[in-house]
Amino acid sequence: MSLTKNTDNLPLQLTRAEEEVMQILWDIEKGMVHDMLEKFPDPKPAYNTVSTIVRILEQKGFVGHKAYGRTHEYFPVVSKTTYTKSSFKGFMTNYFGNSYKSLASFFANEGRLSMKELEEIQRTIDEEIRKQQEGKQ
Repeated sequence: MSLTKNTDNLPLQLTRAEEEVMQILWDIEKGMVHDMLEKFPDPKPAYNTVSTIVRILEQKGFVGHKAYGRTHEYFPVVSKTTYTKSSFKGFMTNYFGNSYKSLASFFANEGRLSMKELEEIQRTIDEEIRKQQEGKQ
């Protein structure tokens, strides 16, 4: 699956392999391909596979690099928070019609949440309602 962009020009979705590499790069903050490869669980992908994915991510604007001769140190250009927000926005649009009520209903009915989890969600919602009501005064 290729990268899709919204009107804000934020990335919505990466392939599973691209996202796996980005997760590692966000974790280590910067590194060479061999540094990223060390973080993969066994069985590790081939060096050339990771190198190719990193170059694709660079072309897509997710990754930048600093050259040291023929060696490149890569770093994320798109933050994990930015990607997460954008990805979630796409998820909400594609699966829940931008309706948080539909999302909450899905998790309450299909998510098999425990009573404790539902109560924690309720407390979080109540707290947010309180904050918004205080902000209006």
